[in-house]
Amino acid sequence: MEIVPQSTAKNKMVREGGCLCGAMRYRVTGPQKRGSACYCTFCQRRSGGALSVHAWFAEDQITITGTPTIYEHRSDESGQPLRLHFCPRCGTHIMLSVEKYPGVRLIMGGTLDDPSNVAIDVHVWTRSAQHWVQFPGGARRFETSSSGPGHAN
Repeated sequence: MEIVPQSTAKNKMVREGGCLCGAMRYRVTGPQKRGSACYCTFCQRRSGGALSVHAWFAEDQITITGTPTIYEHRSDESGQPLRLHFCPRCGTHIMLSVEKYPGVRLIMGGTLDDPSNVAIDVHVWTRSAQHWVQFPGGARRFETSSSGPGHAN
């Protein structure tokens, strides 16, 4: 699987997206702060896929229509809470908030109306990637999180 960054995607100024049933919609203004592809077992389980694509934005960049339900999960590795924001009607997981990054929301890439506008900067938790995953040449990869000593934040 190859996820190729798009140079203009990160700077797109307005993006919209939402859940499957349409009960929840969101609008994001301003540039994407970061893009990540996560291969941790938590993301695999909650997404039902081999990875999860996250577009990182400041909380004040996001306007939501509808009220998400929030489920809190404690990270198996760090013990820190991960809050899943999802549609109470159809269950679509819209975004994630992590206590470690206050004021930041990770929009689930597949919920964007145009998911091709997510620029992937980093691949994390690659030690948990499925054996058949192939990373793009030259991609920044980390076996665990990218926020430890010597890693980019």
